[in-house]
Amino acid sequence: MGMTKKINIDGKDVMFKASAAIPRIYRLKFHRDIYKDLRDLEKAVDSSSEEQSSLDLFSLEMFENIAFVMAKHADPTAVPDSPEDWLDEFNTFSIYQVLPEIIELWGLNVQSEVESKKNFAKVSAK
Repeated sequence: MGMTKKINIDGKDVMFKASAAIPRIYRLKFHRDIYKDLRDLEKAVDSSSEEQSSLDLFSLEMFENIAFVMAKHADPTAVPDSPEDWLDEFNTFSIYQVLPEIIELWGLNVQSEVESKKNFAKVSAK
C-alpha cells in the first residue's frame, strides 16, 4: 500500500513512495536507520540555507540515498539500480527543495499507519 507523491526535480516529474517497507529496504541497502537519518537531515537543513549550506558530504549522501530508495520503491522498472545512475538523470538536485517534500510524504505515511492501527484496535476491542 503506502503513499505516493510526484515531485518535480530539474523539470522532471519523479514519483516517490513511502510505505512500511521503506525502513527495511533502506536498512538492507545502506545499513542505516532511515528514522534517525531523516531526523538528522531535517535538523541540518533547518539550521542552514541553500545559499549558505553547511551540510557535509555525508549528509548529502544520506539524502540522495533516501530519495533514491523512495523513488525506486515507487517505480522499480524506471529507476536504475544504483543511486549514482539515478542521480545522473538530473542536472541539479537540491536537498532544500526535495527533502521537505520527502519528509512531508513520510509524515503522511506514518500518520496513515498510526490511524490504521488505532482503527484496527477499536474494531478488535468490539
